[in-house]
Order: sequence, then structure tokens, then C-alpha cells
Amino acid sequence: MQTNFSIAQLADADVRESEKILRACVHCGFCTATCPTYALLGDELDSPRGRIYLMKDMLENDKPATEQVVKHIDRCLSCLSCMTTCPSGVHYMHLVDHGRAHIEKTYRRPAADRLMRRMLATVLPRPGLFRMALMAARAGSPVAGVLPAKLKGMLALAPKRIPGPSAVDKPQVIPAEGTRRKRVAILNGCAQQVLNTAINESTVRLLTRHGVEVVVAKGAGCCGALNHHLGQTDSSHGFARANILAWTREIERGGLDAIVINTSGCGTTVKDYGFMFREDKELADKAARISALAKDVTEFMAELGLGEPVVETGQVVAYHSACSMQHGQKIKTPPRALLGTAGFQIREVPEGHLCCGSAGTYNLLQPEIATKLRDRKVHNIESTRPQVIAAGNIGCMTQIGSGTGIPIVHTVELLDWATGGPLPEALKGNPAFITRPKAPPQVQAAE
Repeated sequence: MQTNFSIAQLADADVRESEKILRACVHCGFCTATCPTYALLGDELDSPRGRIYLMKDMLENDKPATEQVVKHIDRCLSCLSCMTTCPSGVHYMHLVDHGRAHIEKTYRRPAADRLMRRMLATVLPRPGLFRMALMAARAGSPVAGVLPAKLKGMLALAPKRIPGPSAVDKPQVIPAEGTRRKRVAILNGCAQQVLNTAINESTVRLLTRHGVEVVVAKGAGCCGALNHHLGQTDSSHGFARANILAWTREIERGGLDAIVINTSGCGTTVKDYGFMFREDKELADKAARISALAKDVTEFMAELGLGEPVVETGQVVAYHSACSMQHGQKIKTPPRALLGTAGFQIREVPEGHLCCGSAGTYNLLQPEIATKLRDRKVHNIESTRPQVIAAGNIGCMTQIGSGTGIPIVHTVELLDWATGGPLPEALKGNPAFITRPKAPPQVQAAE
């Protein structure tokens, strides 16, 4: 793609990067075949190629975002399926991030939209505020029918039960069982520790059982992804900065073999810290080091090696690969291999490359499109007739779970149960999941 940025424009690091990304695009249109919004809406401007043209025009001419540009960029899920498909290596993620930041600076949204986005950016990254908001949502459920679509969608996604804070989410060092093999920091996240405390608890049990010392670093918190995808780079970088400094202190204090992340959306962002802070003289090297240490929990466990299952498994699992896992981090084999090692039967989901519609805050800001994508995903999952759905991202779990009666759990919950942990809460009372000790292997008598 030919570009015409001025020398003055190219002095800006973000513009320089976007110009390089634009030049890599060859207009082939392969991305349209795997874009969820294009598959659903059939509008070229709701495809990666169409959005690239819109952003090129906006950035190249250094003009404020128009209503048309905002409409179509807002509809982008940032699922990054286009990056998996692109034969030219167009780094769409960095381009759309730049586009969203430009929109945030140059476009004044309607008051209701501004209020909604500000509320999400303030509440979701802060567990205390988020827990209170969910309690208020439960109180407001009787009047949900008369609320605007976006608020109605928020209430629909609110869990029926809100667990209290978990002890594992406090800053601490949790010792390994037996001989220590590794020392890692764990990202406890923000929304996840409110919506489902069992995920972090299962992760800690799984790691410590396999000889890993787990550090919950003081000062670490939200990864910044939610704000980043809203175009609010100042606040997103603030969250990221706090994590970088907190984990750097742990590296200097006792060393870290990895930073383990059990929410794939967060993992994609933390692995991008090095890029985000590439121009920051103070943090560039530290951020790059943190990104290099970041690993999804299944990525880490695949390298460490999963212990033999101690309970009878064999149940049929539909594995949902979150977009941030398969497209953002290119992690495909480890989760499936670990579930297989634990004895589960894995079913591949048709159209597995298409997003479920969660995408951070997308299902709250674009509820109509998100619901259609969820229903399509649920139909494909249910066609495999699984006994349970496994996923590695809390957003996907919440979104898919709102559209099906099949229980959905985090991958680590199944791995934890199979290797000695408790049965996941969502599976209790399910006759397919009765904890029975695994029978010892039969030894064939010599003839």
C-alpha cells in the first residue's frame, strides 16, 4: 500500500509504526474470509481491509475521526483473526490500537456513550468497585426490561452469585509443594478475581503441586487491556507501568522464571509491553524483559510437564480457543495437549477461528453484534455434544456461558481436578463428573 505521510508526521513513533504496517498491506482481501463482523454484516468497511483504508485516510491526513470511521472501528472486535490469515504479516493490532487512540483524542462521542465508556474504564479494572457494581446490578435486575439495550446487556452478563475476595489474590509468596522447581509471578487480573475466584485458586494449586513457588506481587493489578482497547492509552499505560515495576522488584528480589497469566486477553497485552514502552527510556528494557517472561498458564505447564491424573477422567470436552489465545499469542497446541494428557476427550469446535463476541468490553458496547456472534459460537459448540466446555479466558467463559446450559470452566480447573484438586463448582452434581481415584495400570502376567 502506498502512503504519503510527511517527514514531520513520521517523527512520531506511533505514526512511523502505522506507516510501516500500512505499507505491508497488499489489498489481497484474505482477511475478509476470517473476520467475524464481515462474516456477519457483509460490509467491506466492517472488514480489516476496509478499516485499514479508513484509518489510513484518517492518520495520513491527520484529521479528526468522523462518525463513519468511529462506527466501523468500534465494531472491530480486535480478535486478530485477520493477523492469523494475512499472508503479508500486517500487524493489524498495533494499527487499530493507534486508530482507537486517535479517535479518543479527536472525536467527541454522544454523552451517553462517553459516560458508559468512562464507567467501564473506571470500574472493571478495579476489583473493589467492580464487586460493588455487580451487587448493584443484581439489585437492578427487576427493572432490566425497561432499560436501554447496553445496560440490559450488562445486567444479563452479571453472575447470579458474586464470590467474596479470595485469599490467593492478596500479595504473598505461596511455597511450592516438595522440591522447588520454578519461581513465578502470577497475574491475578481484575475482573476475573471478582467474577470467578476459582480460576486463580486452581492455578495456584496446580502450580504449587508441580513444584512451583508462586508470587503475588505487591503493586501488580490490571494489565491495562480494557482501557487500551478503549483508546485510553494514558490510563492503560499507567496500569502496565505499575505491573512492570512490581514484577521488576520481584525479579531483583528473588528472580522469576516466568510471569504466569491465566487470562489470555491479559496475556496478549502483557506480551506487548515491550512494544508499548519501546520509546520510554526509563522502562523500555524492563518492559521488554517482562514481555519475554510472560507465559499463558498452559504454555508454562506444557513446558513444565503435567503430572499423571489421579482421578478417572475421559469426559468429552469442547475446547474453545479464545481469540487472544489462538490469534493474539499463537498458542494452539498446549491447552489441547494438556487436556489430552489429563485424560479428557477433546472435541474441536466448528468455525473455531471466529470470535464469541466477548472481546473485553465489546459485548457491553456492541450487544446486538456480540449476541449474534455468541449464538453462532454456542450453536457450533453444542454441535460437538460435549459434557463440558473448557476455555482460557474469563470474558469468553462469561459470554458463552450466558447462551448455553452446558457447563463451562477454565482449562486450569480441569487440569487441577485431574491432578488432585477439587471438582470445579460448575461440575458439582453432574453425573459425568464423579471423583473416583484412577485405577492403577494393570500389569499383564508373563506367559
